[in-house]
Amino acid sequence: MNDYDPKQIIDFLQDERNSMVLYQTAAEAETNPYLAEFYRKLAQTEKAHAERWAKKLEELGVPVPKPALTWRTKTLVWLGKRFGANMITPVLGKMEQSGAAGYSSASGTGDLALVEQSHARLLKELTLGKAGGIEGGVLAQIEGRHRSAGGNALRAAVLGANDGLVSNFSLVMGVAGAELAGSSILLTGMAGLLAGAISMALGEWISVQSSRELYQKQIRTEEQELAQFPEEEMEELALIYQARGISRETANNLAKKVLENKTDALEILVREELSIDPKELGGSAWEAALTSFFLFAVGAILPVIPYLFTDGMPAVILSAVLSAAGLFGIGASITLFTGRPVLSSGIRQMLFGLAAAAVTFGIGRLLGVNLAG
Repeated sequence: MNDYDPKQIIDFLQDERNSMVLYQTAAEAETNPYLAEFYRKLAQTEKAHAERWAKKLEELGVPVPKPALTWRTKTLVWLGKRFGANMITPVLGKMEQSGAAGYSSASGTGDLALVEQSHARLLKELTLGKAGGIEGGVLAQIEGRHRSAGGNALRAAVLGANDGLVSNFSLVMGVAGAELAGSSILLTGMAGLLAGAISMALGEWISVQSSRELYQKQIRTEEQELAQFPEEEMEELALIYQARGISRETANNLAKKVLENKTDALEILVREELSIDPKELGGSAWEAALTSFFLFAVGAILPVIPYLFTDGMPAVILSAVLSAAGLFGIGASITLFTGRPVLSSGIRQMLFGLAAAAVTFGIGRLLGVNLAG
């Protein structure tokens, strides 16, 4: 490890510190005591890694820098404290995969790469609701915890705003290219905003409500099967546990114990066999609809704002600038999931959006000239 560049060591140190803070946040936000302990253990591991790199800097005579949280970490900490550990667990898994790749490309850090890979697998199992490889009390609690909606909900929020911005920006530029009056462009933009937001909200409502109704039907069927065929249900549950790496004897005992408690048996069976949370049923259809409406509208309003107080080419330029800024922000937000550099991701998103708007502007100009002629 003497070949390490101090800058590389500092990068490793700060990465481990950031991971440690995120695991600590997850532990504090987690209401399940077993899972909270699971996160705390991972935080302790990351702390040990950070101390290893700090000691290495001291050996090299390089001052150990103070902890510096990235904007990504700060954002995830805020999300975790506000919405719970599920919001950041999927992102943590991707960070561990990235960390493993970083250590694999360096010399003398094979042990650290293996640890990071292990963390990534554990988090993947936690996110998917599988418990293979996790022992003790954590195993019993992770069983039945199915796909986390946290990271997916955050991703959906970003993409919803992106849909609104790109679609309405293109629409506004299209009618602006046709050289319509400012009031007509404003009306078109607002109509596009409302039409798109209502369509998104209705589609989300139908999707969630249909899922809820299907889940309710499946739960009723499971309830009937439990009442009529308890032995078969116990066998199915034992097979599920065995598929997760639990021994046959332990799986049978666990399944038998689950079915002894009639109050909780149905809920556990629904979670294990159907991957359904009977308390959530996919969430509220109305909440999903209103959220989709709002997120789409937030993005769609940006290209329309300049036409509220001006028109002509100044409005076109301001609309493009404001939309470009929004596109860059969305691209930067996506790096929460991808881990890519903020600047490159933001610029890429901005260029794609501007290209789409330029095409519709050109088509609008062409059609406007032809119709006028």
